[in-house]
Amino acid sequence: MFKFIVRRVLQTIPVLIGVSILVFSLMHLVPGNPAQIMAGESAPKEQVENIEERLGLNDPLPVQYWNYISNAVQGDLGSSIRSGRDVTTEISGRFWVTVELAVYSTILSVFMGLIAGIVSATKQYTFTDVIIMIIALFGLSMPNFWLGLMLIQWFAIGTDLPSWVPFFDDTAWFKPSGWGSFEQIVLPVITLGTAGAAIVARMTRSSMLEVVGQDYIRTARAKGVKERVVIYRHALKNALIPVVTVVGLQFGTLLGGTVLTETVFAINGMGKLIIDSIQARDFPIVQGTILVVALLFVLVNLLVDITYRFLNKRIDLD
Repeated sequence: MFKFIVRRVLQTIPVLIGVSILVFSLMHLVPGNPAQIMAGESAPKEQVENIEERLGLNDPLPVQYWNYISNAVQGDLGSSIRSGRDVTTEISGRFWVTVELAVYSTILSVFMGLIAGIVSATKQYTFTDVIIMIIALFGLSMPNFWLGLMLIQWFAIGTDLPSWVPFFDDTAWFKPSGWGSFEQIVLPVITLGTAGAAIVARMTRSSMLEVVGQDYIRTARAKGVKERVVIYRHALKNALIPVVTVVGLQFGTLLGGTVLTETVFAINGMGKLIIDSIQARDFPIVQGTILVVALLFVLVNLLVDITYRFLNKRIDLD
């Protein structure tokens, strides 16, 4: 186990270097001059050139990248072109908001998805199974931004439907923007957790159906073991391995892919920070944020691999 962890940690180095090169190259291919944006559209050419000289934007791209990566290795991700603050400070102010949003959404998707998937698998081809899979299909098909807008309209603003319609009246149940209080957290978490729950439900159902057809499950049933014990102690534990993979990938994706949801709900997380920084051509912020997200994604995958070992002792990570 220790050798595996060390090997995977060392493998993150070339991954992060590759990500940094890719992001650095793409940012410099995007049209627009950050010095011009800072100075203003009507600023004289001399002022723009002075800003470029101060920021080192006149240096050749290989020199700019080397300066950036050599400082990043020492923990210095540079300063924001837009605000002048350290990139680490800018990211730390948004980091935990996005992490909280991703964690809460993942918990919701796992809770709902596992229950729906287990019920669907144990009642295969019944009416309940069909209804659950139809709901999962809808949850998977709905765009996050559309669902978020609908939830805001229904539960944060109110609708013009008759008052006798349950839930859909003029009462503002939750807050449509911001982050921190319970009223602000519920709607974005549901928005992100819905698609994840649908994926987990479909994967759980598929994995459970594959496991319950194995010989050891038939043997347990033949011995008279209670069906609940067969499902939750024998079948579910082995069926969770592909589900854990999906959950890990979803969580890693949420850490860097909450842009639309954070924009819809006006949440000051890393996703919104990336969008604002791209629009302002704030290279250090974009590069630093992407590096942090890439590192988190690699660490989440490492945690998923370690979880395999606890779910199935026969898996040898070394």
